[in-house]
Order: sequence, then C-alpha cells, then structure tokens
Amino acid sequence: MKHYTVEKRYIPSSGGKMKLLVLRPVRSAKPRQNTPGILWIHGGGYATGMAEMIYMSRAVDLVKKYGAVVVTPEYRLAGKIPYPAALEDCYASLCYLKQNAFELGVASDKIMVGGESAGGGLTAAVCMAARDRGQVNIAFQMPLYPMLDDRDTESSRDNHGISWNTRRNHAAWKLYLRGIKGAPPPYAAPARQTDYAGLPPAYTFVGDREAFYCETLTYIENLQKAGIPVAVDVYPTGFHAFDMLLPFRKISKQAITAFEAQYLYAAEHYTAPQKE
Repeated sequence: MKHYTVEKRYIPSSGGKMKLLVLRPVRSAKPRQNTPGILWIHGGGYATGMAEMIYMSRAVDLVKKYGAVVVTPEYRLAGKIPYPAALEDCYASLCYLKQNAFELGVASDKIMVGGESAGGGLTAAVCMAARDRGQVNIAFQMPLYPMLDDRDTESSRDNHGISWNTRRNHAAWKLYLRGIKGAPPPYAAPARQTDYAGLPPAYTFVGDREAFYCETLTYIENLQKAGIPVAVDVYPTGFHAFDMLLPFRKISKQAITAFEAQYLYAAEHYTAPQKE
C-alpha cells in the first residue's frame, strides 16, 4: 500500500516557471497533528541532479513514516546558470510553502528546510536569506554533510573519495561561482558567514574522512557559539552520501535511525511562528 502521493506543480521564480514536487501522506498514513512542512533540496554539486532524487533521500521516509509534507524544487543548475539562480529558486519554493501552508496541510510555524550535499549548502543559504529578508521564519534546518566552503579545508584538501573528492569539489565551485569577483557572499558559500545569530536550530551528520567533514563541523560550531541549539553525528567513513548510496550498510541504518529521531524531536519541540 502506498503511503504518500506525489503532485507535480509549477511555481513562479526569478527564472520563470519552476517544477516543484509535492509529497503528501495519504489519509491512512495518519499525519501527525501540527504537520511539519519541509523544503527538501537535492544535491549534485550545484551542477547536477533533479527533483526526483527525493525518492532516495532521507526526506521521503519522513512522509511515509511520520506524515510530513515535503516539497522539492527542480532548481536551476550551475551548468546553465550560476549563483544566485539555485538559491533564488529554492527561496521561491520556501515562500510557496509558507504561502500555501493551509492548502498543503502543514502548520505554518513548523516549516523546515533540509537537503544533502549541495542541497545541504543551499539549506544553509536559504536559512540565511530567510533570516535576513524577514519573509519566512524557519523552525529547523537539516543540512546533511553540506557543501558550504569554496575554500580548501583540512578534509577537502587532497581528498580522494570515491563519490566526492577535491577535483570534483574545485570544478563544482568554479562552475557555481563563475562571474563573482572577489570573495563570494555567504548566500553563495555559507561558510563565509560571520553572523550566525537568529538562524534556526540544526541537525546534521557526516563521515569523518569525507571532503565536507571539516566545514560541516565548523558550521555546527559557529551556530553553537551563537547560542543556536544544534546536534551532529559523525560516522567512521569517507564515503560521501553513504546513507543514500549504500543504504543497506549497518552504518547507514544507524545514521537513518538517528536522523529520524532528531527530526521527531524537532517536530515536537521547535516552532517558528510567521509574522503574517
């Protein structure tokens, strides 16, 4: 028996109409009261990927198991157009989620954002943009092993990982940030942020030998220093996106269980009422 439905919608963004997938539980799934609405952003180094990656993401189980509502955008990729296209598409999706919360069946004070890899980087960037623009309040963020720093770190330098490595990282950032003169803004490379106050509570996990290990921990540390509630789990692997690519492994099952527990805690404890 299928526990959720998928609807394809087209919403306005700065680049024109954009495809958005909406995943909602069926009635038999018994959605929780005060249902969270989650903007989930796919990965792919800002340059590849598609909205349909939602089906292998952590978010799909939040719909099937716990009755969440998830929207995921087909944002513009860096191969065709660089920053800020992807950010603006994701932010437009966030605004759509807020504006249509009642129709989608979600609580407007339980809007969350999450994603893997570059989707995690866009998660952080969207949270920063939402804080600074003051249009949408976000209750919780889930930037999983996020791609945040265009500069080399201890873990991204000389990294030879199979699924992601230094060479791919350099190429992806060069493509995404082309046209920017000087240091990129935090909305493009969130590790450049210097003010973490007022950002949403966060949870993430990451492998201890993968390229994004250091920037993930630095992001969490900076949030914590700003007084933001955070949690992070570190797993002994260098395989980037191990939970998606190798979901059958014991370590992946551990990560999935911990992630879902953190989501359930956030759904019960974190709210962010909207201003209007």
